[in-house]
Amino acid sequence: QVHLVESGGGLVQAGGSLRLSCKASGRSFGTYTMGWFRQAPGKERKFVAAIIWDRGNTVYAASVKGRFTISRDNAENSVYLRMDSLKVEDTAVYYCGAVRGPSSVVRMEEYNYWGQGTQVTVSS
Repeated sequence: QVHLVESGGGLVQAGGSLRLSCKASGRSFGTYTMGWFRQAPGKERKFVAAIIWDRGNTVYAASVKGRFTISRDNAENSVYLRMDSLKVEDTAVYYCGAVRGPSSVVRMEEYNYWGQGTQVTVSS
């Protein structure tokens, strides 16, 4: 079992930055691929970024590539999402997820564990 807790959300003006954190409890954090997804009101949860468990390769949605950076610290059992040049359309609840083993990291259905989410609101 893996328990995930997100933090770092808040209200920021367009063009600003935020850093989200996701703290995991449980064993073998380093063997999980970690992903960030987001869900805007009335919309489906969508992939944002993922970091692969073994080599640390990263994958980004086209809408955030070049603005967001995912990273992890296995010693701290944590994954982070640095968000720069924020836009109003980035407003959503952001969730971190964990998946073990080979998977399609962009598919929400692949993930085994989820956090409760943290709200990010970008004002114009």
